Amino acid sequence: MRIDLNADMGEGFGVYPMGRDAELLAVVTSANVACGFHAGDPSVMDRTVALAVEAGVAVGAHPGFADLRGFGRRRLDADPGEIERDVLYQVGALQAFARAHGARVAHVKPHGALYNQAAEEEAVARAVARGVARAGRELVLVGLATTDVMRRAAEGEGLRFAAEAFADRRYEGDGTLQSRKVPGSVITDPAAVAAQAVRIARDGVVLAAGGVEVRLRADTLCLHGDNPQAAENARAVRQALERAEVEVRALAS
Repeated sequence: MRIDLNADMGEGFGVYPMGRDAELLAVVTSANVACGFHAGDPSVMDRTVALAVEAGVAVGAHPGFADLRGFGRRRLDADPGEIERDVLYQVGALQAFARAHGARVAHVKPHGALYNQAAEEEAVARAVARGVARAGRELVLVGLATTDVMRRAAEGEGLRFAAEAFADRRYEGDGTLQSRKVPGSVITDPAAVAAQAVRIARDGVVLAAGGVEVRLRADTLCLHGDNPQAAENARAVRQALERAEVEVRALAS
């Protein structure tokens, strides 16, 4: 058994910090770096890529909707062509920073509302996949494990798809993520996050709302960098996975 452990990071902006990136980079195997649309800026991107490279962590792009005020978590009715070009723009920007640090971008994981809409809407998924493919077909496209919409879009563009599950989020019975508006939808207890991570990685099951068991196969597990317990969660998950004899390593390794 093996799985990648990823975290969203580089989500500060200007003088406003967010997350505990340095602590997370000591634990995870992949970093999803914000690309300036929902969070991040050139200085934050540069610094985050440098830290990831120094830590030996795979660098991934985390493109989102151009919605700083809403942190990219508000649904937008954007034109597919606009989505495609925005994804290409953001991935290309991060690729430039990666090259400057002697590294490369290994994967692309959409952020927030863009991620959720791509998991449900074929037109959005295909637009995201086209943008990624234009940046490079060697890139891995990361998407929700419990939907085939993004998988089909990735395969249609000749991209490798990596199925993602969430260690620190509650699920609905249909396999979608529970809305953040629902109390308890974000799991903050490190022991509970670790238990969910092991069950997903080892058993291919997550316990959803109402006690429903949802079956899934995940290539990578996400921990949200903006979770107040992000660093504690990451350490608990890594330790629990290793105790369960699940190998933790990056997608491209």
